[in-house]
Amino acid sequence: MPESDTLLEQDTALDQPWNVVVYDDPVNLMDYVTWVFMKVLSLPKSVAERRMREVHEQGRSVVWNGGREEAELYTQQLQSHQLQAKMEKPGE
Repeated sequence: MPESDTLLEQDTALDQPWNVVVYDDPVNLMDYVTWVFMKVLSLPKSVAERRMREVHEQGRSVVWNGGREEAELYTQQLQSHQLQAKMEKPGE
């Protein structure tokens, strides 16, 4: 495979959407998690509460989806607020 094809495949892979996933933990209170979602992700309170409920009841929630750089930023910000967050490609 020519080098340009390899570079194109890598660029395309980076452009694919990424999920930011938050996992349930036994430490953070539900109100705090809602507040962090509102602050970091700029979610309206009703959406932040819905995502918090998903985390609490299902063990995880995809709280954001988009480009890799933004996903990295949001993941780091959520982790800095002591939430268990990670990035993953959709379908993983």
